[in-house]
Formats: sequence, structure tokens, C-alpha cells
Amino acid sequence: MDPMHPYEHLSLFTVGLILAIWLIGLHAVMLAKPTMMQGFLKKFPRDPMMGQILLGIGLAWFWLLIAPDNLGKLSALAMDLGEFNGAKSILRILVPVTLILVAISVRDFLAVRALGVVGLMVASPLLESAFLKDPSSRLLVPIFAYALLTASLFWVGMPYLFRDAVSWVTADQKRWTAFSLAGLCYGLATLVCALAFWRGY
Repeated sequence: MDPMHPYEHLSLFTVGLILAIWLIGLHAVMLAKPTMMQGFLKKFPRDPMMGQILLGIGLAWFWLLIAPDNLGKLSALAMDLGEFNGAKSILRILVPVTLILVAISVRDFLAVRALGVVGLMVASPLLESAFLKDPSSRLLVPIFAYALLTASLFWVGMPYLFRDAVSWVTADQKRWTAFSLAGLCYGLATLVCALAFWRGY
């Protein structure tokens, strides 16, 4: 059995390429369709359907990290939690129960909180893909990952900040364009580095 977790096998090149394509695609749409994207972002915090979908994705992903060892492919992502391994059996029950209770009872900003949960889950494979790799340009990936981690913690704990940030960015067209261009440029820089420096890593 391979002692390494699947995250540790992630290629910096592949992860960087996926991240770059996502950043470029998202921010290109923000530039090309500002009215549509601004409308979506303003409605997003109180969209119960999006909240339930994202929460389901985030908690299902977390459950796979603590899954029992005898479930075949479903156990592929299970990881060692060190001194917290003893709590796995309890968490396997609490996670689905929490998913149901939160999806039913939490209405205010559920989508933002759920987005934060997904963001926390995404950060780990991003960081693992760049861990101890040689190219200094790899820092583009962990910088984004730590920014995502920080934002996600605030989205889970203080989701109204997402709404306030959206209101601030969408209040001025120049501000929106500058924000979109910054994300697009970050994506392009990541794409160039992935193609030029990260092959083989």
C-alpha cells in the first residue's frame, strides 16, 4: 500500500494549469459579462440552492478524508489525522448529520458559508502540489491557496463580509474592471509559469 496520500502525488504542472484555466476563465467572463456576473454575485449569498449544493460538496469531500479503510475507492482520500484519529468514527456520523441540520435550519448566508467550506478543502491539494518543489515561481500557487484559506475562514465565520465585498467591488465599474484584470493577470502569470517552468514537477 502506498504510504503517500493522493494529494502528495499531485503534479505542480497539472494543478497550476487547472488553477490558471479557472482564474482566466472566471475573470474573462467577469470582464465580458459584467452585468450578468454582478447580478449573480449579489444574489449568491442568499441563494439556498447554491448553498445546499456547495455544502454537500464540501462536507462530502471532508467525509472522504475520514472515510473507513475498507470502502475501496471511497477510502482513497482517507488521511491520517494524527492524535485526532480516534475522533474519526464520531466525525463520520456527525458530518452527514451536520449537513442535514445546517441545510435545513441555516438560511442566512448559507451559500457563502458553504463556499468557505469548499475553499478550505481546495486549499490543501493546492499547497501539497507546490510543497518542496524547486521553481521559485511555484509560490504563485501557495500564495493563492493561503489567500483562499484566509478568505474562506472569514466566509464561514463572518459571511456578511462577502456581501460587503461584492457591494464594494460592484459599486464602481472601474473598480470591477481593475479587480477582474488583476485576477486575469494572475491566471495568465500562473499559466505562463506552468508551461515554462513547472513541467516535470
